[in-house]
Amino acid sequence: MANILSRYLLRLYTNLEVVSIGTKFNPTNTMETEYVELFNYTQTILFELEKANISSETILTNLIRDLGENNIPKNYNFYELKAAENRIEEYALVSNIIMGSDRYFYLTIPEPSKIINVFVDIIQKAYGEIIEKSSTEIVAKFPSKNDAIRIAIQLIGIGLKNGIPVTSAVGMTGAAAIERSIGYINDVGSFPGVAFTKLGGEYALVFDSPFTLKKGSSEEFYNYLFIDLIGSTKFIDKHGRTKLVDLMTGIKNFIETECDGEIEGYREGGDDFIARFPSKDLAIRAGLDAAWFGLNNGVKIRAGVGKTRREAGERAQLVDNIKTPSPLSLVVFDIANGLYAYNVPSDFIKTVLNTFMHKKSTLVAVFLFIFVFAYIVSIFGFGNFAWFGIVIAIIWALLS
Repeated sequence: MANILSRYLLRLYTNLEVVSIGTKFNPTNTMETEYVELFNYTQTILFELEKANISSETILTNLIRDLGENNIPKNYNFYELKAAENRIEEYALVSNIIMGSDRYFYLTIPEPSKIINVFVDIIQKAYGEIIEKSSTEIVAKFPSKNDAIRIAIQLIGIGLKNGIPVTSAVGMTGAAAIERSIGYINDVGSFPGVAFTKLGGEYALVFDSPFTLKKGSSEEFYNYLFIDLIGSTKFIDKHGRTKLVDLMTGIKNFIETECDGEIEGYREGGDDFIARFPSKDLAIRAGLDAAWFGLNNGVKIRAGVGKTRREAGERAQLVDNIKTPSPLSLVVFDIANGLYAYNVPSDFIKTVLNTFMHKKSTLVAVFLFIFVFAYIVSIFGFGNFAWFGIVIAIIWALLS
């Protein structure tokens, strides 16, 4: 009940749908534990700005966008082996942010061939790491799922030109990729193709004729994070410009050293910058780290993640359109064809959430006090002063 009340209060406060407060993700190591504790201690909220409509059609549309149109031939078959649920799972999102987007790739051909060595060379040039190799199989690791799918299509095209059917799959682990490849062959057949997951669904791209890919621009495969401090002028008036420089430098250094980000457009003394990342999960994680760091130093940030600098900046500016009594510290990003945002709440909001979620006895005591106070003053003919009991209860709850 407390969680329902918390979500209802947040909807009233922000006019936004609440997906989750904190996270249900179960950590398995020290780094994951640290992030889960941050999510839950700060009561980080996942808001839905624009609901994603998840279907086979939208999965394909976003896949083409993520891979780049030049990296998919005109003739292909798109199979939905298992439909994704039309909802966003917060723990799956947190899992991707914490654990990263690197994925394992499995490839197999029917007979031994020297073309395997050509494949190995292409994989390594695309920043793939060869895990295992034989005359008919390759297991490799790529920085992201999209990188793995993109290279799989390229290798399938080379195989078709040489009369060699290449079947492949992408998975969270090498074993998962191999298992998915077996499932693909059982469900679709030994046709050249690549199997993968998207938002919990199982899908495959299948090709039946040779093709040549146009060379795509690597620029479109970056992810950008735009960060801007909210109320920097007031912050400077209160703490001085040196404090602002130290704060921004701390965020900048963390993003460069811990998040694999490349800073663009930063001027010392400024209150915003853009950072470039090899994958979306790293960009979102950097935005969250910046928001947590900012909250710890008494500032809020607005941040946006996008495929281009402009898209990232526009998403950060969406924060200005959310009318609340005080600005929200948000990190805005897309999932499928929807827009979502992580909010690191202020200490006041966090206190209210903790009360509703973890201090039910306090809530019961407050409501009982208000009821009894209102009843007693009504008996003595002072019913107009019943509201004073609410004021006393709120002051007591905040002080406690």
